Amino acid sequence: MSGFNKSFNRGFTLIELMVSLVLGLLISAAAVQIYIANARTTTFQKSGSELQDVSVFGIQQLESHIRIANLGNSRTSINDTTSQGGIVLTGFNLDIVSKTTDPKTNEVIQTDEYKDLQLLTRSTGDTKANGTTQKWTGVSNMSGTNSDQLTIQYTNITGSEMIDCENNQVDKNAMVIERYFVRQSTQKNGTLVLACDAGRLVADTSKPGQGIKTIQKFTGGDTRDFGGEGMEKITNVDQFNVLLGTQQRPIKDPASGKITTQPGMLYLNSYAYNKLTGEKPPITSVKIGLIVSGSTAVLGNEDQTAFELFDQTQVLTDATKDARSKKVRNVYQSTILLRNARAI
Repeated sequence: MSGFNKSFNRGFTLIELMVSLVLGLLISAAAVQIYIANARTTTFQKSGSELQDVSVFGIQQLESHIRIANLGNSRTSINDTTSQGGIVLTGFNLDIVSKTTDPKTNEVIQTDEYKDLQLLTRSTGDTKANGTTQKWTGVSNMSGTNSDQLTIQYTNITGSEMIDCENNQVDKNAMVIERYFVRQSTQKNGTLVLACDAGRLVADTSKPGQGIKTIQKFTGGDTRDFGGEGMEKITNVDQFNVLLGTQQRPIKDPASGKITTQPGMLYLNSYAYNKLTGEKPPITSVKIGLIVSGSTAVLGNEDQTAFELFDQTQVLTDATKDARSKKVRNVYQSTILLRNARAI
């Protein structure tokens, strides 16, 4: 009896193999999708927390300091020439002037002697400082427009110590000058921050009895020295803009060219305000606006490159679009009434 051998092939058929591969791909795709969703949610939550910190801590602290501008000044109607005026636009506001007497009229003539103009309130149109200086450079992540700088002053007449924006103690009756500006972060390259630089104003002892002030100089890297890099208050800032609110609106008569005022609110940046001719209207409020981003780009986030700030469309620079357009961004706007400045 002749025998024969039976052979068996073991394994997947072609159809079974294809089904297995498809199922594996589907499971892998689902796992990747879950990972992306979780990573996106985590990044959103982190960015949301950072932006919430900006709103709760950074902006509220900024508002509280701006609100007390002009504290301790007996003059409540302030403009660019007001002695000790809470919004610092010129050396006249700081009392950093020279005084001469007209021999014919005995009128005292004051001349602005303050030279560090990039430490005063500044905006687009004003001359910027160049290089890596800590003065106002107008640096911004928005195309075609500068960031602004706001400089304020006040006197501590509260009867107790205060804290300035750099967390330094302010003695009773001390005069404080603070400026808020955008600069490069010293902690993270390529990141812009809103910083505050605070100093002190004192009587100029070289000109006694004239009511002339000077900015106090400190030694040894004292953070009370005005004109330095200041303290970082808000990080990941793309833009910082400031408008000055005047309670009276200047009107120019087209026939006579005479400028008069009428009741109403007008908001101008500092450059436009300084360009007004004649006696300028009193400043009673300040509008601040910021565009702030989270620190991390969000996976799959839609690009947003244009933002509305003070009814103006601002667009990220090309470099910022490439590197940071997928970050979560918020626009903050606030109107701050100056409690110690009134037009009446």
